Parts: sequence; C-alpha cells; structure tokens
Amino acid sequence: MNTSGHILIVDDDPEIRELLCDYLISQGYQATAVADGQAMRAALADASFDLIVLDLMLPGEDGFTLCRELRTESTIPIIMLTARGDDTDRIVGLEIGADDYMPKPFNPRELVARIKVVLRRTRQSPEGNDVATAHQLAFADWTLDVDLRHLIAGDGVVVPLSGAEFKLLYTFLQNAQRILSRDQLLNFTRGRDAAPFDRSIDVQVARLRTRLNYESHQDKTELIKTVRGEGYLFTATVKRVR
Repeated sequence: MNTSGHILIVDDDPEIRELLCDYLISQGYQATAVADGQAMRAALADASFDLIVLDLMLPGEDGFTLCRELRTESTIPIIMLTARGDDTDRIVGLEIGADDYMPKPFNPRELVARIKVVLRRTRQSPEGNDVATAHQLAFADWTLDVDLRHLIAGDGVVVPLSGAEFKLLYTFLQNAQRILSRDQLLNFTRGRDAAPFDRSIDVQVARLRTRLNYESHQDKTELIKTVRGEGYLFTATVKRVR
C-alpha cells in the first residue's frame, strides 16, 4: 500500500509522465499523471492529492496560469518544472505560489527528494511556540491571518499574498528581530540551500516590502531591513492574536 502521498503530475510529455509515475510508485507514492489543465481539474475533482508536479510549458493554459488558479482556491504544494537555465520563469513561478522548482532535464531521484522536503514542511505542526501555532499574528499595524494566508491592514483592507510571499513573511514573523541570511531564508521557505548567484529571495523580499508599503498604511517603519553582508532583519515585535 502506498502511504507516502498521492502526487499529481501535469506534463504534456508522455515519456515524462510514464517515467515519473513509475519512479514515484517505486518509492512508495501513489501517482496520477495528466497532460493539461483541463485534465488536471478533472483529476482534482475526482481525487485528493498531496502535491502537484506542474510543468510550465503546457498546451493551452500554461503552468503559470494553472498555478495562479490553484492558489486562489487551494494551498496544495506545487513543484514547478521549468526550462533549464531560465531564472525568470523560476522566480515568477515562486512569486505566484509555487513551493519549489526543478529545471528540465532533471533526475527523478532529486525530484523525489524535493517532494519529500516540501511534504515534510507542509505537514509539520510545530508545538510549544505561540507564533508557530497561532491563527493570527499582529505586528506594527498589520495582522497576518495564517489560516487564510492574507494580510489585514490597520484600516481593515485585506492585502492578498502569493504562496511565496506568505511563506517568506511567516518565516520573518517566526524569526522576528533576528538576522536571517539568504541561505537561511531559502532553507526555511523552500527547504534547500541557495545556488551560486541565486537572488530569488531578494526579489521576493522586494515584493513583500511592496505589500507592506500598502498606500493607506500609516506606519512607515521599515519592517524588513537589509543588513549588509549578512541578510535581512524583521524589526517589528510579533504578538499572537488568537
């Protein structure tokens, strides 16, 4: 019996679908493979999945479109398959809510290792930590709703967050007033170390700063400070609301 999880593969290449299904099953997973977005929706309506491996280049709706759609209605983990060496595609995928990415061609063994890391991270239920177990966290003039994964400004306006933005902000809140390096942020948010010249975290920090500079927000305190040569520091005090 497969107990490690049910993985949905969305890729238009039949050889990749067969390869991944066979390998995942050999590693103790249940695997289902489909070729496009329409088939993905049908599979999701018919069964429960623990993670989606989503190819970027698909016929009809591409992986970006499908990832955005999934993130409006689900927090299911997504690992995106991208073209080799295309950093822009990888960064955009992470910004719109993918949990990790793999460049093609890839080693199935590495993909399964990443699947394990993502599933372990999403299944964790930390105990004994008020921040880790909170449903809402308050800082400065903001409230983060951990269950709904969005920000609430002091004036009551809801500021939506992508999956990557939520994970990054939640990591900062769990480590408030502590300097975090780029490697630590990548490890906390995506379960891996930074590759040489990987600056995707810098892009995500910049986008998160933009969210926190919501134009009607009155508190202009710099919440995320850059510490030259070391990383980033979240400056606010964090309190559990409920």
